[in-house]
Amino acid sequence: MILDCAGRPLDLGTPRVMGVLNVTPDSFSDGGRYLAPAAALARAEAMAAEGAAVIDVGAESTRPGAAPVSAAEEIARLLPVVEALSSRLPLPISVDTGKPEVMRAAVGAGAGLINDVRALRLPGALGAAAELGVPVCLMHMQGEPGTMQAAPRYGDVVAEVRDFLAQRLAACVAAGIPEARILVDPGFGFGKTAAHNLLLLRHLDALRALGRPVLVGLSRKSVFGEVLGRPVGERLAGGLAAAALAVWQGAALVRSHDVAATVDAVRWAAAVRAAGVPPAGGGGGAEPL
Repeated sequence: MILDCAGRPLDLGTPRVMGVLNVTPDSFSDGGRYLAPAAALARAEAMAAEGAAVIDVGAESTRPGAAPVSAAEEIARLLPVVEALSSRLPLPISVDTGKPEVMRAAVGAGAGLINDVRALRLPGALGAAAELGVPVCLMHMQGEPGTMQAAPRYGDVVAEVRDFLAQRLAACVAAGIPEARILVDPGFGFGKTAAHNLLLLRHLDALRALGRPVLVGLSRKSVFGEVLGRPVGERLAGGLAAAALAVWQGAALVRSHDVAATVDAVRWAAAVRAAGVPPAGGGGGAEPL
C-alpha cells in the first residue's frame, strides 16, 4: 500500500517508522527541545537519516493532564516548522492536530497527513479532512487529555476500541473521505490503564480486521513505567520490544521518538514475520507485509 501524502509517497508495503517531533513546551518526553524551527529541522533531518518514513509534527501536548492551546497558538508554533521541513525534506510530513483550522494551515504549508487523536470529532474536522484530500489517521481516546487518565473504564477494551474505530471509519466515508486514505490507531495511553494497553497490544490483530493500516504509538509511554518501573529516559528497551510485538501483530506504522533503534526492531520483526511465507500467486520467498 502506498499512500499519497500531498504528492509524497508513504509506502506501507512493509512496516515503517514515524518519527515524533514535538514543537511544544510541555510534552512529557521532549517538551521545549525543538520549539525553534532550526532545532526542529535538525532533529527531523536526523530522524530521516536514521530511517524514518514520515515525520509527525505536533504543536499541542496531549500528555495526560495537558492544558489545551488555541488554534492560533498551535498554528504559530507549527507553521514555521512545517514550512521548513517540507522545503528541505523529501519525506511526507504528518501533522498531529484535531482542529480544522490547523489542518488547513498545515496542509497549506506542506503537510501531507493528518494524525488526529480525536478521530476527526471536533466540529468541522471531518469536512476539512475531506476537503484537503490527504490521508488521515483516526485514533481512539476515552475522554480528553486533561482528564483521560483519571479513571478509564471498559467492559471489553479491545471490542470497544475496535467498534469506535469502525464507527469513525464509517463517518469518514460518509463525509467523502475514501477508505483507502485512512489509517487507524488504538491510542495506547489515551484513556487506558496499563492493563488496557497490554490487552490492546496482545490483541492488535483485532484492529487489522477493519481492513486499514494500523499505526501504534507506545514510545516512552507511562505503561513502561508501570510495568517495568522505568523513568521516561530509560524506556527504550521496553519501547523496542513493544514495537516488535506490534509489527508481529500486523502494525504498519510505528510512531517513535527513538527512530534508529526502532527501525532496526521493526525491520527485524517484519523479516521474521515474513520468513517462509510464499507470495500471493505461489512460489517461494517472503511475502511483503
